Amino acid sequence: RLAVLVEEAAGRGALPLVLGGDHSVALGSLVGMARARGGAGGVVWVDAHGDVNTPATSPSGNVHGMVLAAALGLAGDPFRRDGWSLPAVDQGKLALVGVRSLDDGERELLGRIDAKVFTMSEVDRIGIEPCMREALAHAAGAAFLHVSLDMDVVDPDYAPGVGTPVRGGLSYREAHLAMETVAESGLLDSADVVEVNPILDRENATGQLAVELVASALGARIL
Repeated sequence: RLAVLVEEAAGRGALPLVLGGDHSVALGSLVGMARARGGAGGVVWVDAHGDVNTPATSPSGNVHGMVLAAALGLAGDPFRRDGWSLPAVDQGKLALVGVRSLDDGERELLGRIDAKVFTMSEVDRIGIEPCMREALAHAAGAAFLHVSLDMDVVDPDYAPGVGTPVRGGLSYREAHLAMETVAESGLLDSADVVEVNPILDRENATGQLAVELVASALGARIL
C-alpha cells in the first residue's frame, strides 16, 4: 500500500515524505520510488544500525533489521511481491551514516558491496558535514536519491523515544547539520523519518526533534 502511495506522489512531482514507525516502512518507500523513476535509486541511510541482515543472518528475526538488505534485493524470496521492483537500491549508490551497531552478517554483507559506511568513529574524527557531503556524492546519479533517517542515529539523550536506542549517537546540532547538508545538496527526491515511538518518548522530545529535522532537510534555516 505504501509503495503505491509513494509511486503516485512521485508521479505527480511531489517529494514523498514517509513518517514511521518501524523502519520496515522504508521498503515501501523505496519500491514506490523505483517504480516511479523506472530503476534503482541511491540511498543515504542515516541510522545507528545497518539494517542489512537477512533472514539467514538476523539474530532477532526483526524485519526492520533486514529492510535495507531487502531493498537491495539481497534478502531472498520472503520479501518479493508481484509487481515490485527489486532491487530498488543500487548497490554502488548506498551510503550509511552514523552507524555504531552492526551484526556479523551485516559486516560481511557490507564488505561484499560497494557501500560507503561512515561509522560514528568517522563522524567523530572528520565531522558530520564532510561525512554527509561524501555520502550524498556517493549516492547521487542513480534513478533517484532517497534519505532514510532513523531517529536512533541521534543520541538517546536527545531522542529517547526510539525502539532500539544506542548510546554515543549524533548530538542535537549534528543531526540538524546533517539534514541541512541534505537540503543544501539539492539532491533529495524522497525521504523517510522513522522510529518515533510515543510510548517510549519523554515529553514528546523525539517527536518534536523529528519535525525539526524534517524542516531542516526541506530547507529551513536559522537565518
